[in-house]
Amino acid sequence: MTGPEPGRVGGLLVVLDADSTLIREEAIELLADAAGSLDLVAAVTERAMRGELDFAESLRERVATLAGLDVGEFERARARMTPTPGVHELIEAVHAAGGVVGVVSGGFHELLDPLAERLGLDFCRANRLEVRDGRLTGRVDGPVVDAAAKAAALEEWATASGIPLERTVAVGDGANDLQMLGRARLGVAFCAKPVVREQADVAVDRVDLSSVLPLIGLRG
Repeated sequence: MTGPEPGRVGGLLVVLDADSTLIREEAIELLADAAGSLDLVAAVTERAMRGELDFAESLRERVATLAGLDVGEFERARARMTPTPGVHELIEAVHAAGGVVGVVSGGFHELLDPLAERLGLDFCRANRLEVRDGRLTGRVDGPVVDAAAKAAALEEWATASGIPLERTVAVGDGANDLQMLGRARLGVAFCAKPVVREQADVAVDRVDLSSVLPLIGLRG
């Protein structure tokens, strides 16, 4: 993607993955820690992000280990989520240039929504956890946000914002981001797994989302 002059983008959409991109953690692991299933969940997550497992199937397997967890753990998990350095600068620069920013995640609205609102993101999409009587059932509520759903979200948000796909950027680290990165005009592998680095348009190795700005012409 050839970056335009800073401040003259106009109609740019940037879509970020959440876990290990927008935030430093894998959010499901924060819940798994409370549920006593961290080792299992972390191992499955790693394999899924490397593209070794079907994402939807692996998510259901991991969520099943959360059955019985009290919803009060959402607040404790949210308190442990760390926004990635540079995220504020990235969002502010895109907004200042007249663009919009969204996050699409294989994680959960219950954890992500407050952060997305606090950061001023324009769009947010994630999975939802089924809850009964104040406890997790161990099931996902509704369709899983998988690789295809991430790519679809990018297209939907571009259409809703009147932005052509030629003005879209996707940033992610795992195999379930590949379709989204491929659909965007510029796909950025952010501190990513090898399979993502190999297929993305460009790779960023610094744990700093402001490193994306020069790639889109918003910083020299």
